[in-house]
Amino acid sequence: MAEDSDLEKTEPASPRRLDEARKKGNIPRSRELNTFAILIVAGATLLMMGAQLTAGMTDLIRRGLTFDRAALNSPDFMWNSLIHATLDMLQLFLPFLLVLVIAALAAPILLGGWMMSAEAVQPDFGRLNPMKGIARLFSVTSLGELGKAIAKSLVVGGVGFAVIWNYQEEAFSLASESVDSGIYHLGSLLGWLFILITSAMILIVAIDVPFQLWEYYRKLRMTKEEVRQEMKESEGDPQIKGRIRAMQREMARRRMMAEVPKADVIVTNPTHYAVALRYNEKEMRAPRVIAKGSYLLAERIRELGVEHHVPILSAPPLARALYKHAELEQEIPASLFSAVAEVLAYVYQLRSYNKQGGAMPQQPENIPVPEGMDILDTTE
Repeated sequence: MAEDSDLEKTEPASPRRLDEARKKGNIPRSRELNTFAILIVAGATLLMMGAQLTAGMTDLIRRGLTFDRAALNSPDFMWNSLIHATLDMLQLFLPFLLVLVIAALAAPILLGGWMMSAEAVQPDFGRLNPMKGIARLFSVTSLGELGKAIAKSLVVGGVGFAVIWNYQEEAFSLASESVDSGIYHLGSLLGWLFILITSAMILIVAIDVPFQLWEYYRKLRMTKEEVRQEMKESEGDPQIKGRIRAMQREMARRRMMAEVPKADVIVTNPTHYAVALRYNEKEMRAPRVIAKGSYLLAERIRELGVEHHVPILSAPPLARALYKHAELEQEIPASLFSAVAEVLAYVYQLRSYNKQGGAMPQQPENIPVPEGMDILDTTE
């Protein structure tokens, strides 16, 4: 059962998977949104430019049907007339075409953003397989597209019929108007009819866009095994990372143990904790912890201290406080200055005794530490 759940695509797509899909040209798209944007922009542009386009077309037709007898004798007359009419037509409709191009480019950006991918335009010969084509023809997606097409036809057709029926008297009245007035009135009427009918697609777009987003992210879902594998690839195998961390800890421990012979004193618990301190008044503002450890590591610190003749002082509360609050290779906390100063004073007296003799210094006992610094302090 656990293996089956790992193979089910229940996890949302990771940012890496989404980025890879985008690089392949796989981004959310809605045909209905694109179609609606182009049609509504075309209708609005026709409505605003209707008078200009109507006047331009009227002028083109008038000039195209006007010629003199001398022009008929020219063998290039028809060809030149066609070229001039075509250029004039392109010039007249160029702003309209530019607006449509902008709408066609801007509509997809609203949903999936801007995307340029070479993989998206590469030929896919797998689509030529007739069996896959038949499978796609009867797939759930195809059935959904069929239902959407039927719904679109019903909505647009119904709204179109209602709009035309409502404007039928105005359309019939065009017959009683003059040619120029009738053409202008017809263009305005067709523009409004086009916009009203196209606006009916808003309902379809409002349904299709969320569905396309949901379908897009559903197809990119991942199994739990894929998530784990991606984490291994992006962040590294946990076992390898654990081994690296263990090696780093071992190297850090070796460096720390190499500093123990340089210590001025080792403060112990005496068996559970050991902290090695060093102080050079010319280089340091306060004593520093150069090594610390507990249990087996504390035992090894004590052994190195004995081997290199480093003074070892048993001060359990201070050892526990230093182990808990003092960071390795950092100065001790200011709250422990007084206690450590007492220890260092004993160490300096011991050095003087070893060099010059005299009275044996008395080892300090029960060195107090501030309340809340000891690990065993329950009031913390």
